[in-house]
Amino acid sequence: MVYIGIDVGGTGLKAGVVDENGKILSKVSCPTGVERGHEAVIADMAQLALKAVAEAGLTIDDVKSVGIGIPGIQDPAREIVPFCTNLYWHEVPLVQLMKKVIDKPIFVGNDATVAGLAESVAGVSAGVKDSVFLTIGTGVGGGIVLGGKVYDGVHGVGSELGHMIICVDGEMCTCGNRGCWERYASATALINMGKKALTEHPDSLIGKDGADNISAKTVIDAAKAGDKVALEVYDKYIYYLCAGIVSIINFIDPEMIVIGGGVSAAGDFLLNAIRAKLPSMIFYKAMPYASIELATLGNDAGIIGAAMLGK
Repeated sequence: MVYIGIDVGGTGLKAGVVDENGKILSKVSCPTGVERGHEAVIADMAQLALKAVAEAGLTIDDVKSVGIGIPGIQDPAREIVPFCTNLYWHEVPLVQLMKKVIDKPIFVGNDATVAGLAESVAGVSAGVKDSVFLTIGTGVGGGIVLGGKVYDGVHGVGSELGHMIICVDGEMCTCGNRGCWERYASATALINMGKKALTEHPDSLIGKDGADNISAKTVIDAAKAGDKVALEVYDKYIYYLCAGIVSIINFIDPEMIVIGGGVSAAGDFLLNAIRAKLPSMIFYKAMPYASIELATLGNDAGIIGAAMLGK
């Protein structure tokens, strides 16, 4: 048997057929077109899934289940997506609408959660019993896998690690709270830190492409080049990142923490900085703690992880 995985993004839809081992047998994609409304988008998701099955040389009878990764959550009790900001969805009966076209068991998970599941099945954390996945981009997302299974809480809202409050009365977050981790450890946070530093030190390499063109990569590249201001910004950013990581270690004690998302493109420069900073922040210093690794599946993680929800 095989599994269908659907990765739903604000600009694009991807679907694929995945085998028991997390190997993609076929994949297809199309624009999301969120402005058309949820019914049109879900209809496209279903047709895209069927197209992926056909391209794999299979029929729907070969499919065990369908998994869907969304940039939001589903209420597990009602099988309703209460809201999904990037898609402008509110109270959407996703499972019900999908089953009108594909009458198979359908599972829905948060996109960061399914990416974490993908890594635990076919990526860097394969074979690891307990792992935590962090996607560090515009925000900070999380995926928790315990005992080889996704953990997202009783109400489906667990693993929102980016919204751990690490600074009481800190910066205002888009969620309405103050001091959320993603306000300090996301790519957005690094950009804001870089812009602030540039206003105080206009000769920094951070501004080599202009103040309006600062990205997380700009700051990281300047730090790699040895720019003193950029290195100070980067060191502070790594501290904030490690503050959340050590909280996860203290709370969950996973075997591995996997880092993905746009910032992970910094590779060893990011990994080595975290590994250097973290030991001084660990509580039980005489005990082993989670290894920190980079995600390996890239853009395929969404399809693989969604598919594996059914397994």
